[in-house]
Amino acid sequence: MSSKIHLLICLFFILHLWAAATVTGHDIGIYEIKKGDFSIKVTNYGARIISVLLPDKYGNISDIVLGYDTVEEYENDKSYFGAIVGRVANRIGGAQFSLTGTLFKLIASGGVNILHGGPKGFSNVVWTVSEYEKDGPNPRITLTYHSPDGDQGFPGDVLACVTYALEDPYKLLVEMKADALNKATPVNLAQHTYWNLGGHTSGDILSNDIQIFASHITPLDQSLLPTGEIVPVKNTPYDFLTSRAVGSQIMELQGGYDINFALDSTEEMKPVAIVHDKKSGRVMNLQATAPAVQLYTASNLKKKGKGGFVYQPSAALCLETQGFPDAVNHPNFPSTIVTPENPYFHKMLYTFSIE
Repeated sequence: MSSKIHLLICLFFILHLWAAATVTGHDIGIYEIKKGDFSIKVTNYGARIISVLLPDKYGNISDIVLGYDTVEEYENDKSYFGAIVGRVANRIGGAQFSLTGTLFKLIASGGVNILHGGPKGFSNVVWTVSEYEKDGPNPRITLTYHSPDGDQGFPGDVLACVTYALEDPYKLLVEMKADALNKATPVNLAQHTYWNLGGHTSGDILSNDIQIFASHITPLDQSLLPTGEIVPVKNTPYDFLTSRAVGSQIMELQGGYDINFALDSTEEMKPVAIVHDKKSGRVMNLQATAPAVQLYTASNLKKKGKGGFVYQPSAALCLETQGFPDAVNHPNFPSTIVTPENPYFHKMLYTFSIE
């Protein structure tokens, strides 16, 4: 694409954002999209999924994601419930990286590293609602955010966009896009919903069966940063190539699961994971275009959530499809650098069913 065409596209996108802002302003709201007895709610604070309702094998409808009752609680949230995290998800070691000979020092969060884009990352800002169809044949919502040059220390202006759409039957499509407007910059967006297929008040997820289509992980050092190795899961508690209970080997790990899996498939749309809650019968099948997925079992969680219910350790699991963590500091990992000529695109598809 020529630089003139790309500039015209960027100008059009900026005008589109301005037009949307004149309608929605910077108000924080809650938006529902629904298709029959399947619905989700989203807030434009952090572009977060705050509820997902669908029936179980008995026809009972439950909310299967953790969250809060009020927007104010999301504003004070430290667990990233339902959020789009970025500009770079996961950790960057030492809160710094070098790109084209320049050292960029970022705003640290969580010690000396930077986590999920920094203290004012994409999860902690107000996005603009640019498209919204509550129901009908194509229920969807699109949210956009302009991250300025220097935001949390990252170079260049970035225009980010996320769309949530419901499809038949019981499918949730998530599309994340980002344009680097003027400089090369790392971009690695992730969707950080906490899933409990039995319902958000049903207890822990340790009896859920899970299969992850990944035969390697990127192991961590003591500061939870990748060592740079890519090692096989065989004969370790990380081997979920065959479906088994989440909690079947969790006691062998200190702090439960919080690790990046390198997905096996080389297809554009890859099988990621299948989760099955036998009690409710609900099954979640996840596919994505990203090369990896973070499995997080929230083993230290203890937080008051919706309806005053107190979420306990392992009350949910997260499956965050993503680029490899700290890829900017590991040349052997797939690159997460985005340029004006090569925009960012990340697609996820959740298919829910009953068994």
